Amino acid sequence: MKSNWKVYTKKADFKAIGERFGIDQVMARIIRNRGLETDEQINMYLNGTVDDMHSPHLLKDADKCVDILTDKIHAGKKIHIIGDYDIDGICSTTILYKGLKAAGADVTFAVPDRIIDGYGINEHLIDEAYNNGTDTIITCDNGIAAIEQIKYAKEKGMTVIVTDHHDIPFDFVDGEKIHKVPQADAIVNPKQEDCPYPFDKLCGAGVAFKVIKILYERLGLNPIDLEEYAELMAIATIGDVVDLSDENRVIVKYGLKHLAVTSNIGIRALVEACELEIDKISSYHIGFVIGPCLNATGRLDSARRAIELLLTTDMEDARKKALELRTLNVERKDITEEYAAIAIEQVENTELKDDKVLVVYLPECHESVAGIIAGRVREKFYRPSIVITKAEDGAKGSGRSIEGYNMFEEISKCGKLLNKYGGHPMAAGISLDIDKIDEFRKALNENQTMTENVLTPTVWIDVPMPVDYVDIKLIKQFEKLQPFGKGNEKPVFADRNLTVRQSAVIGKNKNVLRCQLESEHGKLVTAIRFKLDGQEIPEVGRKISMVYYPDINEYNGIVSIQFRIEDWRYV
Repeated sequence: MKSNWKVYTKKADFKAIGERFGIDQVMARIIRNRGLETDEQINMYLNGTVDDMHSPHLLKDADKCVDILTDKIHAGKKIHIIGDYDIDGICSTTILYKGLKAAGADVTFAVPDRIIDGYGINEHLIDEAYNNGTDTIITCDNGIAAIEQIKYAKEKGMTVIVTDHHDIPFDFVDGEKIHKVPQADAIVNPKQEDCPYPFDKLCGAGVAFKVIKILYERLGLNPIDLEEYAELMAIATIGDVVDLSDENRVIVKYGLKHLAVTSNIGIRALVEACELEIDKISSYHIGFVIGPCLNATGRLDSARRAIELLLTTDMEDARKKALELRTLNVERKDITEEYAAIAIEQVENTELKDDKVLVVYLPECHESVAGIIAGRVREKFYRPSIVITKAEDGAKGSGRSIEGYNMFEEISKCGKLLNKYGGHPMAAGISLDIDKIDEFRKALNENQTMTENVLTPTVWIDVPMPVDYVDIKLIKQFEKLQPFGKGNEKPVFADRNLTVRQSAVIGKNKNVLRCQLESEHGKLVTAIRFKLDGQEIPEVGRKISMVYYPDINEYNGIVSIQFRIEDWRYV
């Protein structure tokens, strides 16, 4: 698919920034491209530590929340956590449970069943808690949109605390957004309009940790013990794909470092089951190996199994549970591959191909993988994509968006057609009646105002940089930019008038391109592109422009520079 190439044009005194922080000017430009302007912001980005994280007391209702919790703990009241079935919900539930247990609370937890309960707190879970003598419910990674459900719990005389990080729900009244929040006893969510917390992109586990941190302070518990939550926060932050900026960078950097010495038996067993080395875990391994195993429980079984793995103190039990999680993830992969192919074929061979917002109905597909398949469809066609499956009480769907299309807002405009919905600008979940699917699809497409520019993927180039400028010293500096992810993408560069001297498709599956390119100044470099998927191969002798990321390749003790091709075109 053809893409737009755009170069960041943000200005600054890059030489001065480089001198102040001891970095190359190229590094300074990349950092400025990430929206950082002040020395304080740049220092936090490069050198931030746990001591630089924002005070949890700045979160609206955080102290009020802990006031309630300490009163309930001292009174011996039953506290019940209601989490969520994804990686963030799993980790935030574990953090709250371990933290409240350490504080002496009489605490239990529940996780919604994806099929039976759907997302978040509901009347069934409330009734179950009430009948078990629960006095207080505390949510994590959900609750902010549960207006009626929390009203129901309050009518039963229960205390309800919400800890969440999702967008605040709203209604459109005369074209104006009117936000609405549940009538809980305390709501801890940095996205609230009147919340003074300086960073609103924490994941649910990050919010849960802030509450537990205050609880530890209030009860005089050893702050060193808070370190056991570091890797859980990092796993959730990476897995929930929140922006890796500000203190989220600190959370991930510190959490990954702490992972190597974790005392969490369950995490160690899962790393072992995935055949990884615990002292070499990166954000990639969390995002594409560990995280999917945790998520698979909530997709095909119960996320409770993942939480029990993270809570176990028996190594044999942990190994058994970890292998079960890995097996579930293999099953999840097979289902995903089967139905992703069906979804793509449906778009290509029906009237859907003319839609700018893709709504694909796969009645036989397991609803738990709808979001993953929506991501595959979006990746294939670069359009906002929603995959809907048949559910016990109608239909459920999950969507993935593209930059420039706020899926949560656009779905909200069609809210009258839906039974339930929620999410973010880039992802959303819905439930609706089956006979409303076509009307919903038409409404989304009639309302959309996307231009062709929005519907064309953009490759943002950090610095137009000749390959001649790149050396190993510069590449090693790029390590300071990690961890990479949403909000802190891996930097890419561009060079032009590169002559193709060799070009070949290699690899067991013949899906890797390997080229030798010559710069305008006569320097020969090796360039490689993975996952060709039928893409064109540059012809020997022709000149190309290339968007790339330089990497260090080590083979048989020989260290060399290798340029990873992100995109290319003929000059």
